[in-house]
Amino acid sequence: MAYMALYRKFRPQNFSEVKGQDHIVTTLKNEISAGRIGHAYLFTGTRGTGKTTVAKIFARAVNCEHPLPDGSPCGECDTCRAIAEGTSMNVMEIDAASNNGVENIRSIIEDVEYPPAAGKYKVYIIDEVHMLSAGAFNAFLKTLEEPPSYVIFILATTELQKIPVTILSRCQRYDFHRISVETIAARLKELTEKEGVSASDDALNYVARAGDGSMRDALSLLDQCINFYLGEELTYDKVLSVLGAVDTEVLSRIYNSVVEQDIKGVCGVVDAVMTEGRDLNSFVSDLIWYLRDMLLYKNAPEMADTFDMTSENKKKLIEDSAKVSPETLIRYIRILSDLENQMRYAQDKRVLLEVSLIRLCHPEMDSDNDALVNRIDELERKIDSGDIQVKGAPVQQAEPVEITPLPLAVPEDVKEAKAVLDDVAKSMTGGFKAGWGDQRHQPFVENDKLVVYFDSKRDLNICNKELDDFSGKVNQIIGKQVPLEFKFNEKNQTFQKMDDPEKDMQQLIGTDMPIDVE
Repeated sequence: MAYMALYRKFRPQNFSEVKGQDHIVTTLKNEISAGRIGHAYLFTGTRGTGKTTVAKIFARAVNCEHPLPDGSPCGECDTCRAIAEGTSMNVMEIDAASNNGVENIRSIIEDVEYPPAAGKYKVYIIDEVHMLSAGAFNAFLKTLEEPPSYVIFILATTELQKIPVTILSRCQRYDFHRISVETIAARLKELTEKEGVSASDDALNYVARAGDGSMRDALSLLDQCINFYLGEELTYDKVLSVLGAVDTEVLSRIYNSVVEQDIKGVCGVVDAVMTEGRDLNSFVSDLIWYLRDMLLYKNAPEMADTFDMTSENKKKLIEDSAKVSPETLIRYIRILSDLENQMRYAQDKRVLLEVSLIRLCHPEMDSDNDALVNRIDELERKIDSGDIQVKGAPVQQAEPVEITPLPLAVPEDVKEAKAVLDDVAKSMTGGFKAGWGDQRHQPFVENDKLVVYFDSKRDLNICNKELDDFSGKVNQIIGKQVPLEFKFNEKNQTFQKMDDPEKDMQQLIGTDMPIDVE
């Protein structure tokens, strides 16, 4: 018996086997069960998400002689078997890419005049319907709007924007979603077990991600990997080898070369990728995903649990993420995403890749805000590492200066410091003086510490930024180290009009200890 590709062998035969499109399957089953079947449907979505498969299941379900209670076809009756085998005259599947003229539509219009020889409905599945010519669409309008009661049209397309609004308005529209990596991976695991193929979870996860939301693409890639390593266990490294992808170590290496502005290192990695025969489109896509994972980790560290990689690779990614800011990562992703689009139609992909990577290394080549932030990050990194020095001036080590610390203040010193606060505040510069203001604070001595309460959080935040400078000036005047703290007046106590200042202050801070409120 001739070998059958996995995506054909395991094509869903009933609604329960359709993965990732529950919102559509549930609606169609309800329509069938309730007898509310429409006359025209439009299935739209990316390739390999189940549009044609669901159309065929629906065609069997509406004609099934013994439908299941939930509306699914039984799959056993003569009608179901005939439709599944493609021998039924009730279901016509038409490829609009090669049958897109007016004459093709006219033949359909003539055919719908005849009721089905057996069964309830004649179902016309028109795939890639966006390929029909303008004349064909116009010829189709009247029949699509008012077909005979026994006719159902199912139009399928990957390019919804090319469908005339006059067609859209006459159809029930169903949007097929891209299937999640988790759903695809679970399906792949199920099918490899049925096929008796041993495959690791990380290998199947990578194939699922490479499928890019398409179950059919993922099954085709899995088929390719199984055939290459026939009879062997399918591992992560083997999948990388077959699909021309690169592992995390290579992605980390080129990322670090970019961060260090090492052009030679960047080109060396690209050369190694080319020498090993890796696909450059896949390489760029994987690098974007690597940067995306870093960006997610920097903004939500708990997301690391969802990353599709080993613990060692995850540790390396976390270390790499600390080397640049989120803004820089966004710039990298933006440039590489633009590159990914350009490479689809480029002849010399390597040149485009190297130019883009050099742009990543040198943000001064760009003039947008992302590049400016990147340049500032790079400058700060070099300053922190000591790479930047003043030209022509030798670096001199400052002579250590021995500073005798001021003695600690005693309670009387703290009381004395309270009296000089306003004078010190007037000598401050910047926003401190405005934040200190008039009648917006009140100093108290609490447990041998000087505490200033602010009525305004805004003023408190302004003054807190210069608390160390302010405290230093107070210490210089008193000649002692005075403990000083700024706090917010949470209970909105009005200090200026207190009848019993000591009692009110004890209530404010929640204590019955004696407090100096002079």
